[in-house]
Amino acid sequence: MVPLKQTVGVGPPAAEPKQLGEIALIGIYEVSKILAKPARLETTLSGVLHLLSSFLDMQHGTIVLLDDDDVPGIAVGSVWTEEVAYEGLVHLPRKVLDQIIATAMPLVLENAGEHPLFKSGEQAGACATIGSGQPVSFIGVPIKIEDRVVGTLSIVRVWDKRSEFRSDHDVRFLSMIANLIGQTIHLHRVIARDRERLMDQSRRLEKELTSVKPGKERARVAGIIGESAPLRALLNKIEIVAKSNATVLLRGESGTGKELCARAIHELSPRSKAPFVKVNCAALPESVLESELFGHEKGAFTGAIASRKGRFEIADGGTIFLDEIGEISPAFQAKLLRVLQEGEFDRVGSTKTQKVDVRVVAATNRDLEEAVKQGTFRADLYYRISVVPLRIPSLRERKGDIPILAESFLKRFNKENGRNLKLASSAIDVLKACYFPGNVRELENCVFRTATLATGVSIVEEDFACRHDQCLSALLWNGSATPLPERPQPQLPLPVMPASAEGRGARASAPVEARSSDAGRDESPVPSAAQGSERERLIEAMEKAGWVQAKAARILGLTPRQIGYALKKHGIEIRHF
Repeated sequence: MVPLKQTVGVGPPAAEPKQLGEIALIGIYEVSKILAKPARLETTLSGVLHLLSSFLDMQHGTIVLLDDDDVPGIAVGSVWTEEVAYEGLVHLPRKVLDQIIATAMPLVLENAGEHPLFKSGEQAGACATIGSGQPVSFIGVPIKIEDRVVGTLSIVRVWDKRSEFRSDHDVRFLSMIANLIGQTIHLHRVIARDRERLMDQSRRLEKELTSVKPGKERARVAGIIGESAPLRALLNKIEIVAKSNATVLLRGESGTGKELCARAIHELSPRSKAPFVKVNCAALPESVLESELFGHEKGAFTGAIASRKGRFEIADGGTIFLDEIGEISPAFQAKLLRVLQEGEFDRVGSTKTQKVDVRVVAATNRDLEEAVKQGTFRADLYYRISVVPLRIPSLRERKGDIPILAESFLKRFNKENGRNLKLASSAIDVLKACYFPGNVRELENCVFRTATLATGVSIVEEDFACRHDQCLSALLWNGSATPLPERPQPQLPLPVMPASAEGRGARASAPVEARSSDAGRDESPVPSAAQGSERERLIEAMEKAGWVQAKAARILGLTPRQIGYALKKHGIEIRHF
């Protein structure tokens, strides 16, 4: 790249316009790249001025932006910090800038120090000299949004008494840069207004949610089962949120029922008669996901033998559920942002813009705030989808619902398989004592698996796989070196499963004090402290069992899953022989 200041005055005059035109084109391209980067507006504009110093023979430059009342509110130099921002506003040549703003035309002063606009003020006169008092030239152009002047872009250079030729090119070059800056400022202001509107809407809905009267009878939603306080609070919020068109973000661990909550929002909304379309964003590669969401035209890619509507078109007038939205790539996030913000998109292979009216409900089990900090998730998309965030409680937080859920799953199993099984009270005790890292989905799997293998007319305690050291979830949990993501380590005392008198002789003789089961309590039982600390007893049992967790579990009267939790809790490293 050849700086503009090196080409001016070099070579025959006839060659200079061509050189200047090529360099100006490069400059516009480089400036557009800076303006396209997500950053604070002042930092972006400062970067533009710093880049312009490579293309123009300038001593310094200034970008001034006006407030809504046409008063300079932001002044940015090639190096911008919070500390020098106010000082830059104080030393602005106001009369010069006022003329540019009033006329909406560029202003070129070859010898600024001798011009009346600069002579009329001491501050302006200070800006007209550089270093040792050399005379300087001034070039300023207006920054416009449509026909309204919103600021100025100006540069100052040492006057060499031959600037007339290059000033003509520099004015055109700076005017094009000012146009790009104007578009960027307009975009920033639109996003700021949109964000403020969304925040106001979020605060208003949050206020409505917090003002829900306790005891209000909630609407019944198909598929959502339970009567616990956390679930009732969630359904009350869903009933309020469903009445608006605000975008909802469902947060929670895997298996908590986010899709059921999304369907409930749709069914309780005025859009309930329109389509409800669901998309698992993590299950499709980016190229296929774009075609699935936006559709494609015939011949857009290999295999596109006919035009096809996307999910957004199919859901027009209704609701679209974007599951696992935290897994989409940064490149696709920008495409998704457009349809969420403007309600429009282009089919793959088409130049015709489609308009849709769709209510968006998104879901994720990722920490989106951390993803925004790391730069893997766009902040503007985060604000767009997180207008009303709703957290889905885990099954550990609503253990009172476990019996109701288990009965419901068993009833469905009986209907599908022509059986008439029931859950014994000992089976309910086993289920309520489990940690269930897989939440409702794991509970359903457990009930179906146990019911399939049960031989009696009722499911009892001994029918469960965990009673025979064959719990698949425990194997998965214990097999991972570190806790699974989004599943915090249980901060509980070493648990003891309730033991029955029959068939549990080995466990009853273990050096652990087992408490009687209490169906009315969700807390895990606490072992006796008289037999030493938990950590010491764990290590002693593991050493007796040869560091085999299943054997140590039988010694202590626990399940392998509980041994795994306790080892992780106390930081005991498994020894391998």
